[in-house]
Amino acid sequence: MGENASFWESLIYAHPTCTAWKQEAEGSIYHLASIFFVVGFMGGSGFFGLLYVFSLLGLGFLCSSVWAWLDVCAADIFSWNFILFAICFIQFIYVTYQVRSVSFDKEFQELYSALFQPLGISLTVYRKIVLCCDAEVVTLEKEHCYAMQGKTPIDKLSLLVSGRIRVTVDGEFLHYIFPLQFLDSPEWDSLRPTEEGIFQVTLTAETDCRYVAWRRKKLYLLFAKHRFISRLFSILIGSDIAEKLYALNDRVQVGKGFRYDIRLPNFYHVSLPETPTVKSSHHLQRNSPRQKLTGVTNCDTSRKQ
Repeated sequence: MGENASFWESLIYAHPTCTAWKQEAEGSIYHLASIFFVVGFMGGSGFFGLLYVFSLLGLGFLCSSVWAWLDVCAADIFSWNFILFAICFIQFIYVTYQVRSVSFDKEFQELYSALFQPLGISLTVYRKIVLCCDAEVVTLEKEHCYAMQGKTPIDKLSLLVSGRIRVTVDGEFLHYIFPLQFLDSPEWDSLRPTEEGIFQVTLTAETDCRYVAWRRKKLYLLFAKHRFISRLFSILIGSDIAEKLYALNDRVQVGKGFRYDIRLPNFYHVSLPETPTVKSSHHLQRNSPRQKLTGVTNCDTSRKQ
């Protein structure tokens, strides 16, 4: 204990106290370094925030090194400031390399700005999502089918980038799919990862379309590695399904102008004479939202006939 006490006493009290302060100020280089430090610590987050911080702090440490070399003539002060300048310079180069490596084509950059950036998704996370689809945008020509009812397997999840897709069942129009909407979100939501299925609707391009497609197995592997991306897609898919359901709700009319409420699926089956009045909750959960509303639209058509 005595040795520790003497160490702290020598550390604190060994230096002479300041009896007189210098009247003249330090040189302009010292004050310039202080300005760089103040401005540098006002930087934000993200890649460009890091570039801002490391560049200004590096300039501040460089000025401090010059000040220590020319004015103070202290080798230890110069050495420490120069080492900190070198660290900031290396960090600046590293972040610059990351920014250059996380560059995308125009369509992926626009997709990030419109959909992912407002949610606060960083470029590094978005890069993992883009690599999962092989950074490829697929073209679907006008009047070509993305999926055919009862034939096309559900083996991917696609997001429309441009164009318009028409969704039909048994030749009857259901709704449109617009840019930044998933093409097959109801089908994706209706299946477990180990299950297989086929489309119950037909998706046809009304115009020349461009879309991004993630293979089902590859996307589930990405979800297993990164739970944050899994939660992100869960939110995006849920929001997309809700938009499709509310778009279909405007078409569902029966009787004297009354509309079915999409939040009450049990009422869909009450009007069908050939189906039981009550279905088990398990069956209702396993049907996709698009399949439920397909039944509603057919019911409405049969009433009009």
